[in-house]
Amino acid sequence: MTVASSSPPSRLPLDGVTESRTKPRTSRAGAREGQGDGRLAAVFVAPALLGFVVFLLWPTLRGIYLSFTRFNLLTPAEWVGLDNYVRMVHDPIFWDSMKVTVEYVLINIGIQTVCALAIAVLLQRLTQSAVLRGIVLTPYLMSNVVAGIVWLWILDTQLGIGNEILAGLGLDRIPFLADETWAIPTIALINVWRHVGYTALLLFAGLQAIPNDMYEAAKVDGASEWRMFWRITMPLLRPVLAVVLIMTVIGSFQVFDTVAVATQGGPANATNVLQYYIYGSAFGRFQFGYASAMSVALLVVLSAITILQYRLTRAGQSDLG
Repeated sequence: MTVASSSPPSRLPLDGVTESRTKPRTSRAGAREGQGDGRLAAVFVAPALLGFVVFLLWPTLRGIYLSFTRFNLLTPAEWVGLDNYVRMVHDPIFWDSMKVTVEYVLINIGIQTVCALAIAVLLQRLTQSAVLRGIVLTPYLMSNVVAGIVWLWILDTQLGIGNEILAGLGLDRIPFLADETWAIPTIALINVWRHVGYTALLLFAGLQAIPNDMYEAAKVDGASEWRMFWRITMPLLRPVLAVVLIMTVIGSFQVFDTVAVATQGGPANATNVLQYYIYGSAFGRFQFGYASAMSVALLVVLSAITILQYRLTRAGQSDLG
């Protein structure tokens, strides 16, 4: 008797067919999910992109074009080539405004950075109270116009409470906003008062990224607070401090509101910063072409300063391993 041997049929061909059938489905499903995510991302990005194009990119390109024209809003723009730039190079008021602006930036950045860094370190090393952080940020919540008006009243030579206090102490009254020597430092200190809290909180956020273990190890080794500040805090805070400096320098070069409210560029052009001179040329004398040329020059200066700061401070590198 012969017994027929039977063996179970192999499933390899079926498995292969199954895999070949399921793989395209998975890839198509993944492609559909990717397309859906892309559409959703586009929906969220669209408002910001539209605002960037309408309020930043288009005005910038339009301003660059107008800088090569003579334009006063009443007649069509007339192409004049580099005439506006040649005029700017030979304009003594432009260079005086640039000098005043640089003086303001140096005073504002120097004092604001030191004060903000001190406040941030104190908040990080002594207390992290949310109430104190709110108090520090309070002046920043006030608009530049309101801050300028308030300090204009406080520092008024005859009726301001600041000069009343000086008179009560037996000191001479100081024309803070009416004297060529005092005007720019006063404007700078007003803006330091308003922005120092915001800058301090940015630095405080950077300090939060420094591990406490480093401070504890330094204390065990007997390091003082001053030594820990220079050996630990400053090197590890450098990238954040560099970015903050870039932001504050750009903002300082664009000072306008406080000057427009408190001094209107006076006395004797002592506070005629570049932004105020551009504004006066455009909306006071309707020289929009020349004002655009000065704006482009300011853009080039800020771009060069930003690139130089970024490289010198190594803002893109961190010492945290």
